[in-house]
Amino acid sequence: MKKDTCIFCKIANGEIPSRTVYEDADFRAILDLGPATKGHTLILPKEHAEDLYELPEEVAARVLPVAKKVAGLLKERLGCDGMNLVQNNGETAGQTVKHFHLHLIPRYVGDGQSILWKPTEPSAEELDGVWSALK
Repeated sequence: MKKDTCIFCKIANGEIPSRTVYEDADFRAILDLGPATKGHTLILPKEHAEDLYELPEEVAARVLPVAKKVAGLLKERLGCDGMNLVQNNGETAGQTVKHFHLHLIPRYVGDGQSILWKPTEPSAEELDGVWSALK
């Protein structure tokens, strides 16, 4: 269901105008107003879920095919050299709007953006401890 106070619910359901690049019964894909690169697009479910943990499994199963379709459109029309799919959950992870959304960030040679992390060097014992906790 929609959440009356959620700006992404309002955008996804057409109550607030957006630069829509794709829409179907369940999702709206819009250009990001503060893009990392040319064509940076957000995929918004029309039903509210705060983050991945609240996202119904049936919606989660449908978001990746939509991402593939929109990414193909971005590659075809904008000629990008690569694509980052980014999805943040929680403030610590960079989520600023509490409505699940998937970023499609077209990448271009020399675009100056970096979506990387500094690899750590855990010991075998640390990795085994994590592995044991997840079994």
